Amino acid sequence: MSTFICVDLKTFFASVECVERGLDPFKTDLVVADIGRSKGAICLAISPKMKERGIKNRCRIYDIPKGVKYIVAKPRMKKYIEYAAMIYGIYLDFFSKEDIYVYSIDEVFIDVTSYLKAYKKNEVALAKDIIDEVYKRTGICATAGVGTNMYLAKIALDILSKHNKSHIGYLNETLYKEKLWNHTPLTDFWQIGKGIETRLYKHHLRTMEDVAKASPKLLYKEFGINAEYLIDHAWGKETCTLKDIKEYRPKSSSISHSQILFRDYNYKEARVVLIEMIDVLVLELVSKDLYTSNISIFLGFSKEETGGVHFSFKCDQTNSYKKILKLILDEYDYRIIEDCKIRRIGISFNELDKKKYEQLNLFEKEDPIEETVLEKTISNLKNKFGKNTILRCISLDKNGTARDRNRYIGGHNAE
Repeated sequence: MSTFICVDLKTFFASVECVERGLDPFKTDLVVADIGRSKGAICLAISPKMKERGIKNRCRIYDIPKGVKYIVAKPRMKKYIEYAAMIYGIYLDFFSKEDIYVYSIDEVFIDVTSYLKAYKKNEVALAKDIIDEVYKRTGICATAGVGTNMYLAKIALDILSKHNKSHIGYLNETLYKEKLWNHTPLTDFWQIGKGIETRLYKHHLRTMEDVAKASPKLLYKEFGINAEYLIDHAWGKETCTLKDIKEYRPKSSSISHSQILFRDYNYKEARVVLIEMIDVLVLELVSKDLYTSNISIFLGFSKEETGGVHFSFKCDQTNSYKKILKLILDEYDYRIIEDCKIRRIGISFNELDKKKYEQLNLFEKEDPIEETVLEKTISNLKNKFGKNTILRCISLDKNGTARDRNRYIGGHNAE
């Protein structure tokens, strides 16, 4: 029987900020948020102490009760990555990298099946050794879920570990049915969001036991192929292994770039940002020697206006900045009216491939090879000396966002 451990670093960003200040996260009111952006800044993390007060993680600054005095820490993504790398190094002291899957910056899955005999410990004791060592070396508190498959390990972490003094939860298929078959809400379960919960409620399925005993035909009709994993999870089963995850290669691939603007942008202002984003994605295409034949654009409007615009189109396989820029701007200029207010922009290059089938055009003046060499040179300079080393002139426009965003990691302050 396989055994997995899922380890999560408790309120990771907030805990790092507390440790860096010599403070106890369980006794300190602290939020990680960039309040310089806007009054409605989202808290990327809050300390465990604030969670005890009933304040929800990922809240906005204005959601915090006025009577609570707290420290505001500006996000420092490089610092969090340093801590995550340090903690990954601790995992490597216990296990081979082939048996570790990094699920997110603060969460990992570990297949410990072959290690239990070697360490002469049961799975819960081994999980305790891991979280104790993380705390000893970094001051960061961790929680763990232990299960006989990856799904049960994740559920043990998300639902059970928080109620145990040891911060460790354990599940096998029998315990899953005993403890969690009638647990609500369904959104507490991994991969069940509000939308899926609503669709299950429509059929009077309110617990995992209800889902497990429901008609498979009904579930497949409602969810299609996704019903397969939903049924397996309802019974506490999961056939996917770490090896399956690491060997998986998607049939199609894409790269994307999106951002939420700090204010409403008009047609001309948003066009500047759009051009900057095209530049970023084309450089990524060229650096990976990839070509796109399908492009998608999303423009979200201000709260004052409803909805947004989404359009996509096919094109000849290309990674030419000039060609892609013209294709997108032609569509943008055709579809967007000048008095609209834009707040979100997203671009996706789809159907990527390393093979290039290019139709020769005798009327083209530019040499596509020369352009590719130029783009690769720019990409290499940015990688070596920093993203702001070389910029297109449009990024000097007052409405441009590239210079500031180049200082971010994951859309948040890096330093």
